Amino acid sequence: MTARKNVVIIGAGPAGIAAAIAASQREFRCTVLDVRVPPIDKPCGEGILPHGVAALRQLGIHLNASNALPFAGICFQDEGSTVRAEFAGGTGFALRRTRLHQLLIDRAIETGVELHWGANVAQMDPRFLATAEKQFPYDWLIGADGQNSVVRKWAGLRSRTGRGKRFGFRRHYQVRPWTDVVEVYWAAGCQMFVTPVATDEIGVAVFSRDPRLHVEQALPRFPALAEKLQGAAATSKELGDTTCLRILPEVSQGCIALTGDASGTVDAVTGYGLSLAFQQAVALGDALDREDLLHYQASHRQIAATPIAMTRLMLLMDASDSVRRKALRLFQQTPGLFSRLLSLHAGTSPISSVRVSEIVDFGWKLLRA
Repeated sequence: MTARKNVVIIGAGPAGIAAAIAASQREFRCTVLDVRVPPIDKPCGEGILPHGVAALRQLGIHLNASNALPFAGICFQDEGSTVRAEFAGGTGFALRRTRLHQLLIDRAIETGVELHWGANVAQMDPRFLATAEKQFPYDWLIGADGQNSVVRKWAGLRSRTGRGKRFGFRRHYQVRPWTDVVEVYWAAGCQMFVTPVATDEIGVAVFSRDPRLHVEQALPRFPALAEKLQGAAATSKELGDTTCLRILPEVSQGCIALTGDASGTVDAVTGYGLSLAFQQAVALGDALDREDLLHYQASHRQIAATPIAMTRLMLLMDASDSVRRKALRLFQQTPGLFSRLLSLHAGTSPISSVRVSEIVDFGWKLLRA
């Protein structure tokens, strides 16, 4: 009987634990190390797009109305335009990140993953990792240790580009959701996300290039949203982090692979973060089963293509008030195109669902508007 191979993962956030579940489902012996201890939180929109929901299902985690809040689509609005579309053939789900993390932990334990909390890696070797207490031999090493990944630096995998560094802050409010979609409010140089995460709670996040623009400071720029939140009690402390577009030409080297934010990032305004991580986990599990990380490299590039394109579009809208106003006005005038782009964004429709002629026509109208 062939001995089970060892997969050691540094980083026990959602990306790392999802990767461990995917590998464990394929009969690898999985160990996850993290210097932190649960509950582990991080500011994000907390919405999972339909293709992320489908990837979680492959990992054995089934989101439904009993453990998360469904949302039907996305609404963009600024001072002059409102455009809304629902996902075609899929549903998104939202829940507190800490709750999602616990669901992942429970599933990881169920599949036999060994979790080591408060474990500080003191030594990295081509054959093993070591903490102060123990050595962990590995056949495959996975870096899921975030934007400033130590594994990435140790493996010599460099970012090709980092663009549009911005700052995000998030907090929750006790208020009954007034919408069944994720709302994205646009103003000069910033956006606010509203994500219903429970029947009596919403998450609100702000993204901008200003590290001093926190949620409460940003709200006056969005009078309609401020009015809806008037008198609502905050139910969490505000958390902040940076966000940017970072692309890696390679996400594997020898027996080492990267996943989650360690393998590149898209701007948080796209709402892709968690969904990307879960898709990557499934692809990584398949590649480990084949013992072929080049297969993961190719899958990773394919998974990231649409999110990278969407990030570039949204950063352009963020950088130019004129472009943003024109784009939202045109989307409002062509709701069918916005709906198809949203379905492409959410992974519920193929790229062929949007005709090249439509994009060319939209771009021409944007230039002329």
